[in-house]
Amino acid sequence: MQFTINKIEDWQEVVDSILPQLKHNILLLKGNLGAGKTTFSQFLLKNLGSEDEVNSPTYSIVNEYNTPKGKVFHFDLYRLKNVEEVYDIGIEEYLDNSFLCIIEWPEVYEEELYGLNYHTMSIVNTGENREVSFD
Repeated sequence: MQFTINKIEDWQEVVDSILPQLKHNILLLKGNLGAGKTTFSQFLLKNLGSEDEVNSPTYSIVNEYNTPKGKVFHFDLYRLKNVEEVYDIGIEEYLDNSFLCIIEWPEVYEEELYGLNYHTMSIVNTGENREVSFD
């Protein structure tokens, strides 16, 4: 699925389209700084029924949100240097005990997901808009 984001409200269309397609409990979010990963997450969690304030987990590494369907864990692995640091935060336990895990900057951990089912969303900031792909 492909989308073009011209204004912040366009994220709602993206969420409306992908929510019925979310079949796995892992969503990898890829994109450069400022691409809109956290903004997308805010729209997604609101649509999942969360009343929690959603913000970037850049410094906390993982934020936990409550939804009627279960816990959502939102990770930002940007500052982690290797896969051992990812395991040190207990990521496997989060993956096993979540309705959904949203992982920003997943590249340091991506090889470890081999054999697991997950979705990937890529966001490219072109300067004028955002180009989003989801699978």
